Amino acid sequence: MVLFGFVGRLPLSMVGLGSVLLVESYTGSYGLGGVVAATGAVATAVLGPVIGRYADSVGQRRVLLPIVVVHLVGGLVFLFSVRSQSGDHAWPLWVVFVAVGVAGGALPPISSMIRTRWSYLLRGSPRLNTALAFESVVDELVFIVGPVLVTFLSTTGHTTSGLVTAFTLAVAGGLLFAAQVETEPPPSGHHPHRGPSALRTPGLLVLCPVGAALGMVLGSVQVGLVAFADKVDKEALSGVLIASLAVGSMVAGILWGLRHWSSELRRRLLLTLAALSAGSLALVFVPTMWLMLVLVFLAGTAVSPSLISAFTLTERLIPPRLVTEGFTWLGTAIGLGVAVGVAAAGKLIDRFDANAAFAVAAVAAGIATAVVLVGQPVLDEQRVRSAVVPASRVP
Repeated sequence: MVLFGFVGRLPLSMVGLGSVLLVESYTGSYGLGGVVAATGAVATAVLGPVIGRYADSVGQRRVLLPIVVVHLVGGLVFLFSVRSQSGDHAWPLWVVFVAVGVAGGALPPISSMIRTRWSYLLRGSPRLNTALAFESVVDELVFIVGPVLVTFLSTTGHTTSGLVTAFTLAVAGGLLFAAQVETEPPPSGHHPHRGPSALRTPGLLVLCPVGAALGMVLGSVQVGLVAFADKVDKEALSGVLIASLAVGSMVAGILWGLRHWSSELRRRLLLTLAALSAGSLALVFVPTMWLMLVLVFLAGTAVSPSLISAFTLTERLIPPRLVTEGFTWLGTAIGLGVAVGVAAAGKLIDRFDANAAFAVAAVAAGIATAVVLVGQPVLDEQRVRSAVVPASRVP
């Protein structure tokens, strides 16, 4: 389950950046690349909760099988439509946006599904918190391997090879993950268009903006690091910079998951977001490659603890039978934030320079800190659980 879940999640960190690199290669515009990547991320964000709700209702396997086919078809059309932009017979630009929207909307939500499986397997056990922390560390490993892989393939091989690999991994990982029937939670049987919604949980309405902000940090910093490496004539090392961010995050995530905390989750989330805002702001003023390598590592140490806290709070606040939908809403918010962050960073890079992209991350993390500060009462685990009891009783 863990192995195939890792394979299926790799495209999550490859498709957005790969789309920027592909479009920039054929059109010369980071701005257009950012908007195209944002379109795919928005589609993922919009359709993610729908897919999660159906997975809760009818089972993960029955949902995964058709969407991987749709994802593959959309991805192939996207590749050919972008390639045509540099020729005499360019496809209409709207085809590029529709195709990336289809591919993004049908990106298998493996990250949410595997967290649901852990919740099913370990509910009530103290090991569940460790398992969720482990999944956040795996997410960070995904964001180490994925961007480095797609950047290497796109810049040293054929321009399309990065995205071809991403689409192939999404299909293969989705099918192999679906085959793990022993760990799959039983379907709830509730009609996906009726019954209670995870959004009725008050704390989730606070955590979703936090997820969006974290997505903006990830999206803007990734694009900013690629552009920064280009700016200092070290484009081949852009993947190393992204890996440094993810390594810092992964190391912090491992240490975070191993420690037994006495402080409340909501307060830890507040502190990690404040640290992320400060770390992102420092990147705006970095002039050299090697200083960027160090400071982006330090900024990354606040990413995984923030994600772990947000996902763990979500699991604790959501009724058990709605947990896939709840995780997917948070993942949706992160994906939407990535879309906004990538697009905003691309525009600022075109208008100013690479370092301007990091201002997006600093502002997003600062806003998330303020949201969590104001939302502390509804992130109280016991208080929110009692508030959603009526919704959890709906048959």
